[in-house]
Amino acid sequence: MEVKKYLSRIGVDGDNIPAPGYELLKMLQYNHVLTVPYENLDIISGKALSLELEDLYKKVVTDGRGGYCFELNRLFEWLLCELGFKTESYFARFWRGESGIPQRRHRVIAVFIEGETYIVDVGIGSPAPRIPLLLEEGTVQEFFGESYRFERDSEFGWVLYELSHGEWRRYFSFTEDKAQEIDFVMPSFYCEKHPDSKFNKSLMVAIKTAEGRKSIDGNVYKEFVGNKLSLIKENISDKRLSEILKSEFGLTVKK
Repeated sequence: MEVKKYLSRIGVDGDNIPAPGYELLKMLQYNHVLTVPYENLDIISGKALSLELEDLYKKVVTDGRGGYCFELNRLFEWLLCELGFKTESYFARFWRGESGIPQRRHRVIAVFIEGETYIVDVGIGSPAPRIPLLLEEGTVQEFFGESYRFERDSEFGWVLYELSHGEWRRYFSFTEDKAQEIDFVMPSFYCEKHPDSKFNKSLMVAIKTAEGRKSIDGNVYKEFVGNKLSLIKENISDKRLSEILKSEFGLTVKK
């Protein structure tokens, strides 16, 4: 596992890396979400996921693939630690799109810089923060036309809210209990195999762009500029889907 190859995968020159600090963290997260797609190709194909670092490195860096939160945030945290950042991972509840209380089936990264804590996440396919969020109660943080704020909750710990259609809505929440790597195995397996999981029903692929994002949901391809839908293609054939995966997301489906 080589740091420079990982940096190259996300478009960063490994020979000119500044000291660990907010500006480097911001650059790494931004580059990551624009180059490494969120995707569930292995889950849909029935291939068992591995959360071992060597396997994640091979999948994302060597093979040019993507993954979902348990994969991408673990590997990204390894990169941050190798570059000298102090980090911890937390279990989170992902509230976006949920009508009830969601399970703890998400992983986020806390990064500690000069007395401040930043929350970093490169494992979300929907609209999401592209740069680190300062963990500070009540402060509205606006980036790329999106607005977020953290609030404290007596039951759910820190709750991240997003401003959606003029209304503040829960995005994800977490408590500051340090998670161990073994803790993420069971929820990841649930996402892979449980009949109620949304991750094993249809293809989900997404990547951020400088202007917005691109996504595949089943056999529907979409492009967004900001939060506005700019292109939609429906009922895509398997052949055309494979072409779009390659051209728009850099993914090759192996038979």
